[in-house]
Amino acid sequence: MLSDVEIAQAATLLPIGEIASRLGVDGSKTYPYGHDKAKLDLSLLDTPRASSEDNRLILVSAITPTKAGEGKTTTTIGLGQALDKRGKKVCLALREPSLGPCMGVKGGACGGGYSQVVPMESINLHFTGDLHAITTAHNLIAAVIDNKLHFNEEPALDQRRIAWKRVIDMNDRSLRNAMVGLGGPLQGVPRETGFDITAASEVMAMLCLSDGPDDLRKRIDRTLIGYTRKREPVLAGQLGITGSLMALLQEAMRPNLVQTLEHTPAIVHGGPFANIAHGCNSVLATRMAMHLADWTVTEAGFGFDLGGEKFLDIKCPSAGLNPAAIVLVATVRALKLHGGVKYADLETPNADAVKAGLPNLARHIESAQQFGKPVVVCLNRFASDTDDEITAVAELCKGAGAPFAVSDHHARGGEGALELADAVIAAVEGAEKTPHKPLYATSDAIADKIHAVATKIYGAKGVAFTKEAESAQKKIAKLGYDQLPVCIAKTQSSLSDDPKQLGRPTDFTLTVRDFVIQAGAGFVVALTGDILRMPGLPRRPAAENIDLVDGRITGLS
Repeated sequence: MLSDVEIAQAATLLPIGEIASRLGVDGSKTYPYGHDKAKLDLSLLDTPRASSEDNRLILVSAITPTKAGEGKTTTTIGLGQALDKRGKKVCLALREPSLGPCMGVKGGACGGGYSQVVPMESINLHFTGDLHAITTAHNLIAAVIDNKLHFNEEPALDQRRIAWKRVIDMNDRSLRNAMVGLGGPLQGVPRETGFDITAASEVMAMLCLSDGPDDLRKRIDRTLIGYTRKREPVLAGQLGITGSLMALLQEAMRPNLVQTLEHTPAIVHGGPFANIAHGCNSVLATRMAMHLADWTVTEAGFGFDLGGEKFLDIKCPSAGLNPAAIVLVATVRALKLHGGVKYADLETPNADAVKAGLPNLARHIESAQQFGKPVVVCLNRFASDTDDEITAVAELCKGAGAPFAVSDHHARGGEGALELADAVIAAVEGAEKTPHKPLYATSDAIADKIHAVATKIYGAKGVAFTKEAESAQKKIAKLGYDQLPVCIAKTQSSLSDDPKQLGRPTDFTLTVRDFVIQAGAGFVVALTGDILRMPGLPRRPAAENIDLVDGRITGLS
């Protein structure tokens, strides 16, 4: 059996100009990066749509992820390829991979098998340099903050109350907490700080949620970076470097055009994580895909409780998006894990274990249906799945009122996802178009917003706040940020804030330990449980398997 990277390397790619022409884009509106990828000019959004047909935006999410794998990105790509085969003008809108998980435990984020975006090696590694540009822009703010402290210049920041860390696009637990400015008077002012991963950078969130350069500039200017000794807020605009950040981010703002293995156009842009950030690709990429095609298939990170909720409660209201349908991805293998089966026994047929794990899927279906959109369940099929196991999932979906489809896109590409494409088309065309309605109003109190998500999406019985979190809420209200939506940072491994609670936990309380104000992004981050914004590498990182042999990359997944 060929590996993902071997399948990708064996593929014949079309020149990126041909992919652009499928979307009605001529060469004057593209900036090629070699022959197989290009950036798209933002002015395309100002041109008339070629089609009078309403664009259908499809959100793909999943059940609570497990180490068995659910294949959300793979399903998104397979669905796009299948819609293409059904004669739909389609464009994918995906996130860019981060080097942290690529070199860590998860691997890359280009899909798998015969449902991949390519060039897979380039996209998974450095791509067009967007994440590096975001890292540099973020760290320029940090460098200028420390320079202001060193020269004792305005704004008069209190070195004990600086809210801006540095970032790096790598899992590195040793950088979570750090001291800078050591070595004497010429080396800066000693202070405590630390690093987050680039996917959690507020610059990443700002770029992904902005609707263009002017909006991004305003977001940078209003970003909270710290406080004075009088505890007055200091904003990034006061540093006088917004223009430099805009220059660094000029290329990164332009969405990236690539293709799938079957030459379906795909726009891959922005890469925030859904457990520690808002987990969606850029608004500009989504709008570009919707402008150039009639069907847009996008994804939101991890399970529906994280990326799906944030897509619907943060991204959609901010960008004025209204999805036509939601697809939830599940696998028999993952449901078995939620049902208590050991990883080593996943290949053994066990319909009872699948049934025991179904409450997790049921919770996500109920959560997604609250937003008033058709919810289609996709079973991402593995060769070891039995008819009895599949039937158990189908019966649950029938009882929940959710259309169900089995998809074999990993092994067969778009052809294997035709049943899923037909189910999505039927659900969208058979449903009345309704306005998008978020789960809560932004005018609600911060605690009420979190309570709404915790009880209606996670299934919690309530929310508890530590003393630090209660104090932070008062500060948020005093500064006028309580009207922002909430971005809950929570483990992706459970519906609760305890990663060990699989399935459908009940009778639990979500604990919020602190808040991070991200005024530029336009939301308040609530930190729950033991979630960290800088992951660590596993004992045996994926980086140990990657190599360059005779000019070809091996071991990348």
